[in-house]
Amino acid sequence: MSTKLVQTLLATGAGLAAAGIGVLFAANREIRQFELKQVTAPVLEPDTFEDPETEAFTILHVSDLHMLDRQKLKQAWVAGLESYDFDIVINTGDNLGEDKGVPGVLRALDPLMHHPGAFVFGSNDYFAPRPVNPFIYLLGKKRKPSRVELPWRGMRAAFIERGWNDATHRHVEFSVEPREDATFPRHHKFNLDIAGVDDPHHELNDFSQIAGGPNPDADLAIGLTHSPEPEVLDQFAAEGYQLVLSGHTHGGQLCLPGSRAIVTNCGLDRSRVQGLSRWSERLWLHVSNGLGNSKYVPFRTFCRPSATLIHVVERDQADPREQ
Repeated sequence: MSTKLVQTLLATGAGLAAAGIGVLFAANREIRQFELKQVTAPVLEPDTFEDPETEAFTILHVSDLHMLDRQKLKQAWVAGLESYDFDIVINTGDNLGEDKGVPGVLRALDPLMHHPGAFVFGSNDYFAPRPVNPFIYLLGKKRKPSRVELPWRGMRAAFIERGWNDATHRHVEFSVEPREDATFPRHHKFNLDIAGVDDPHHELNDFSQIAGGPNPDADLAIGLTHSPEPEVLDQFAAEGYQLVLSGHTHGGQLCLPGSRAIVTNCGLDRSRVQGLSRWSERLWLHVSNGLGNSKYVPFRTFCRPSATLIHVVERDQADPREQ
């Protein structure tokens, strides 16, 4: 082999290695580039509001924190969401990233707990993550959780003590008071029926426990599921729910340019892996990008971590839009 050829091969190898390091650096940096998205969901019955031109019911949807105690930047960013206008907080699970994660979760969510809220958990609230081959994720194969139990009971108790409702396999009904001094005001008490299932990605769900449909007097019926598995979405649709909130997909996490997902890590099709979409004639689905990732896969590409403000309006007032 000639000296010139060796030099060329070495230079090419060095260039590829540098490019690979650059890609990994950018993908790791993206896990700290948090975004707040906003969508408008036209799901309410006509005449729900006195002034449908301006009124909305606003949900702050957070999911998949996968919190590590050392993630102070994430904790501060989530806590800072308190400065926005919203009516309730919905948390769709996978809060913990390690057994020491509960204090960080509570630091992040404490300011948000001044608002009414509801939650369901994901499998990563119950069991610690474990090292995985990232190519298994890209192939869309289901990964078994570890059997190392996380301190989810204490976290659940803290959520409930602060006034949030555990909607796992139960109906939660409550009213939210009017708010006049918001970007999207609301001039009357708003009645909610929220019901959820445990994480269906690992067959923890039992829809029979919430069967029977929502209260017909509710202004808005919301279904919660950590993983947006199609069979569960069909069950919520058949029961007459208007909006389902979920997480789990991380928006695809390792996406192609344009935030085009390669896999969804569940039965959902790739076109619905993040954001707002219509599932059936009356049911809308919102899938959160999530705010974290497994500590063993500290990368995102073209899919920044995010929370979402969902402005719920009457059906004839707006088409869904993301900002």
